[in-house]
Amino acid sequence: MFKSVKYHSFIGGGDLILELFTEKNWIGKHIKGLILCLAIAVPSDFLGHKFPIVGGAVIAIVFGMIIGMVISDKSAFEAGIKFTSKKILQYAVILLGFGMNLGIVMQTGKQSLPIILTTISTSLIIAFLLYKFGNMPANISTLIGVGSSICGGSAIAATAPVIDANDDEVAQAISVIFFFNVLAAILFPTLGGMLGFSTTSGDAFGIFAGTAVNDTSSVTAAASTWDTLYNLGSQTLDKAVTVKLTRTLAIIPITLFLAFIRAKKENRSSGKSVSIKSIFPFFILYFILASLITTICSYFGVDSSFFEPLKKLSKFFIVMAMSAIGLNTNIVKLIKNGGKPLLLGLSCWLGITIVTLAVQHLLGIW
Repeated sequence: MFKSVKYHSFIGGGDLILELFTEKNWIGKHIKGLILCLAIAVPSDFLGHKFPIVGGAVIAIVFGMIIGMVISDKSAFEAGIKFTSKKILQYAVILLGFGMNLGIVMQTGKQSLPIILTTISTSLIIAFLLYKFGNMPANISTLIGVGSSICGGSAIAATAPVIDANDDEVAQAISVIFFFNVLAAILFPTLGGMLGFSTTSGDAFGIFAGTAVNDTSSVTAAASTWDTLYNLGSQTLDKAVTVKLTRTLAIIPITLFLAFIRAKKENRSSGKSVSIKSIFPFFILYFILASLITTICSYFGVDSSFFEPLKKLSKFFIVMAMSAIGLNTNIVKLIKNGGKPLLLGLSCWLGITIVTLAVQHLLGIW
């Protein structure tokens, strides 16, 4: 007989490795759920590349919810599904760091930082006010506010474990973010033309798309449309994606702040001392480390394409995690409770769009 050993590590990676050696049933417990999530993720990821405006993450949630309704007894899959929705999601955020060249991000940030800070503040304030005075659930408010202001699904992925959000809440937030992503990708190029954005340079519209659209796929779709409309090569796309990456760095202070708030709240409610260390999002430190590795390697001449496989793996892990979240999501409850989250998503989306345009105009970018 193998003896179970309790072991603590930053993100649970040590737990996994040690468990594989000390608990002979680990693979037996998790393998069915992992295979099920993988079976949903592979076609979802493929379709996501075919239909980037929708994205693999949303497709995986939908497939997961449908399959979850068909499978009456999920007990055999439960351990693997839980591992995928929690740990794989954290690994996805860590690998996201390999797409962050901090040197390029800081350079772009000089121009776009005032816009990024004001839009993030706007979205978070709107989310807080609707939570406080609109009877909005706390976790939903946080996830939609962070997802709208920072980087859509990736921000939700980073925030969910910190605030202990359940799978229904994550699916709800992702669905709302997706809806307004699609609207932005379709409407923003036309809006940019109506507002008189420069058609000889992609900078102004690139900054607008990079700050007012929250998910990478929709940022890419909107910016690429602008490039195609005005024969700008990839000017707009390059600018928009770099601005979007700059926004992604806000994951770091936001998650640390939320961990601190949660620890304080749990101390008050339980009357017991809950240490910040016990709920600290240590996987964010690995995200920072991955970003530093990418930046240092770039300084020594390593091309960004070297990290492309890790970036792709990060995206696939998010799709895989979303399949697990879909499997655990109650679709009836999701539809029934959809009104308020949609109102919150709309409010954040409009607030960010208006503030982005206003600040760009004040800075003379547009």
